[in-house]
Amino acid sequence: MDKSVADILIEALPYIRRFRGLTIVVKYGGHAMVDEELRKAFASDVILLKYIGLNPVVVHGGGPQINSVLEQMGIKSTFVKGMRVTDEPTMDVVEMVLGGKVNKAIVSLINQQGGKAVGLSGKDGGLIEAKKMQVVYQEDEETPPEIIDTGLVGEVTDINPDIINTLYEKDFIPVIAPVGVGENGQTYNINADIVAAKMAAALSAGRLILLTDVDGILDSEGSLISSVDAVEAQKMIDEKSISGGMIPKIGCAIDALKNGVNKAHIINGKQRHSLILELFTDKGIGTEVKI
Repeated sequence: MDKSVADILIEALPYIRRFRGLTIVVKYGGHAMVDEELRKAFASDVILLKYIGLNPVVVHGGGPQINSVLEQMGIKSTFVKGMRVTDEPTMDVVEMVLGGKVNKAIVSLINQQGGKAVGLSGKDGGLIEAKKMQVVYQEDEETPPEIIDTGLVGEVTDINPDIINTLYEKDFIPVIAPVGVGENGQTYNINADIVAAKMAAALSAGRLILLTDVDGILDSEGSLISSVDAVEAQKMIDEKSISGGMIPKIGCAIDALKNGVNKAHIINGKQRHSLILELFTDKGIGTEVKI
């Protein structure tokens, strides 16, 4: 056996012991969902986590796939503060793509490689309860705040983990589409990062892992910050040294930590086997956010 491979296995051993029985919630999205080799590597990683005694839960996105179908159907997408304005026709497509095409493709891939995955949407078993998200936008301190109607974009009000716990007992891997249901049965489109953070908290997960298309949090010189606490991460946001799409991801990580999750990780899903490298090596490959 190649010595470097043996070294990696030995390095992983204490982490495998420590993490056994731990619930790991993984938000799966970005380039890792569309590149065939990365998709296979992700499925293998999730199966490995299950085989060595962890409880992986996958929450997936699907923005590019939704965009493609909407375009084919001639439905124009509008975004406000990074959120898709979701009217009834758009919601029908979102639910069809997320709960059908994307979810079942992930489940099928995991099962083809020897895993036991089951696809769910937030509507199954009342898993994700939601309400309409209120979005308030204020350009500056002198401008009055404006309430923006994003349609059927929702926020999580409660997670009912009973169905997840039932699947655990039978050694299944849950794969969850981020669609929630309101009190009146209305379907809501919810950001997958938010769902993953809320799911991790509800399941008392040991780890929340957010797959992205960047290496993690970078310092002012563009170098990766391998570990940061929640206070420092928030300070970096306030000082605008972190901006753009990383802000809501860090916000989700901090929210999960405040609600009992031990650590959150922001990693680059474009690197093959990124899940394994982050969890089972001393250095990791992304940014660890901790209390």
